[in-house]
Amino acid sequence: MISSSYRADWFGASDINYIIGNKETKSFEKWWLEKIGLNRNDFLNEAMAAGTHYEHRILDSLHIEEKDRQILIPDLRLRVNLDGNTEDTIYEVKTYKKEPFKLPIRYKRQVWVQMFASGLNKANIVCYRLTDDDYRNFFNEIDKNRLTIYPIEPNPQWIEQTFLPELRYLIECYKEGRLPRNRS
Repeated sequence: MISSSYRADWFGASDINYIIGNKETKSFEKWWLEKIGLNRNDFLNEAMAAGTHYEHRILDSLHIEEKDRQILIPDLRLRVNLDGNTEDTIYEVKTYKKEPFKLPIRYKRQVWVQMFASGLNKANIVCYRLTDDDYRNFFNEIDKNRLTIYPIEPNPQWIEQTFLPELRYLIECYKEGRLPRNRS
C-alpha cells in the first residue's frame, strides 16, 4: 500500500496489461498520458478501498513483516512495489468478492515482473474473499478460511521474450515524446 498515487515517469508491474497489450485503444492513450505526466488518475472505488484497507492485515495474519518495499530500476524506468515479502518470497495480496474466483493471468504476469525486479524466485499471490460486511466495516478480523494462496513460479522466458522488448519500446517512445503503436 504505497501512499503516493503519482504514477508518471515510471512503469510498474501493475501496468503489465498496458505494457504488453493493445496500444491503439482509448484506455491505452489515457494510461500513456498518465505515464508522461499530462493526466492523473485518482480513480478509487469501493473494492479498491477495501483491498487497500485489508492488505496489511492480511499480510499480518500470515506473519509477513516486511511490507511496501519499492524497487527502482532507472534504466528500465521500472518501479515495482511489493505488497509484502520475506527474505526469499514475494506476497502479492488480491481481494475479491464473487465466487467462483479464477486467478487472472494478469496477476501472474504482475508477479513475474516483481520477481524479475526483486531477484526473488519465489512468490505467492494471496487471495482473500471479502464479504458484504467487510465492505461495510474495514476493520473486521481476517478469517483465514477465506484465504487462498497461489504459489507462482518465475517465467524468465516470458520476461525476456515478451515483457522486456515491449518495455524497451515504451521507453524509446517516452524518450522521443511519441505515442506508442502496435508493432505487429
